[in-house]
Amino acid sequence: MLATGSSDRMLASLAENTEVKGKAEGLGNPYIEGLPQSGWMVLDYGSVVVHLFSPEKRDYYQLEELWKAGKLILRLK
Repeated sequence: MLATGSSDRMLASLAENTEVKGKAEGLGNPYIEGLPQSGWMVLDYGSVVVHLFSPEKRDYYQLEELWKAGKLILRLK
């Protein structure tokens, strides 16, 4: 899953809420890499990996290109 936060505070909130919802859904505790200030955080649940980006980091890494042959399940704007 890929998501963009427009500020450090928003990235932190996205990570915190993802962690809370993940626990509620029985995914357990994720391995977390990165900090909101870095512009890229990864929450790895094993079966699900969540990438949280600043707009600049998302443009730079373009992870969507790695998965462009995959099936789009949901796009929120």
